[in-house]
Amino acid sequence: MDSFRLAQRLGATGIESDVWLTRDGVAVLDHDGLVGGRLRRRAMADVDSDELPAHVPQLPELLDFVESHRLALSLDIKDPAVFAVVRDLVLTRGPDLVARTYLCFDDFATLRDVVADAMGVQLVDSSRLARIKEGPERRIATLASLGVTALNMHHTDWNGGLVTLAHRFERLAFAWDTQFEPVLTSLLRMGADAVFSDWVDRMVDAARATTT
Repeated sequence: MDSFRLAQRLGATGIESDVWLTRDGVAVLDHDGLVGGRLRRRAMADVDSDELPAHVPQLPELLDFVESHRLALSLDIKDPAVFAVVRDLVLTRGPDLVARTYLCFDDFATLRDVVADAMGVQLVDSSRLARIKEGPERRIATLASLGVTALNMHHTDWNGGLVTLAHRFERLAFAWDTQFEPVLTSLLRMGADAVFSDWVDRMVDAARATTT
């Protein structure tokens, strides 16, 4: 949570995290979904929430934070079992937060499976261009037919033509791992709808430079 608060103070307009489900059914935030020392690492699914270190927040704490600062929120659904829990927590906060929240899946089959149960929450296909065997146009058309909001790819996979293609189908174009100013500036000038970076100051400076 300290990192999220710092990002907001530095000017980030959205927060990204990975979300997992504990053994007792609590949605928690962590990068790799493992707890414990090097000699005894356990998956979140094998640990109750009250056994977790104090620095691992539960999802409602993050939802409170993004609501209070009117931030966008991107959550990587790392465990399919956590989807319904996350969906319900977001829906209970009302339409304003739903409109600013994006649930991302890196497995397309899982994404297709949950579409029918989305209940209005926004879904994102997180992929790599090389993994899209049917080609980007057909994939984006499929996302549009399914009602999936956005395609999220590594920054090296995007170009101006693909961003335009996503927009032609009224889908959003998200780019991750945008760590350096030339990359950030290039993507923002292409019209990317969101960029994800570990360097908030660089990201904010690039966004300001491309809108002035």
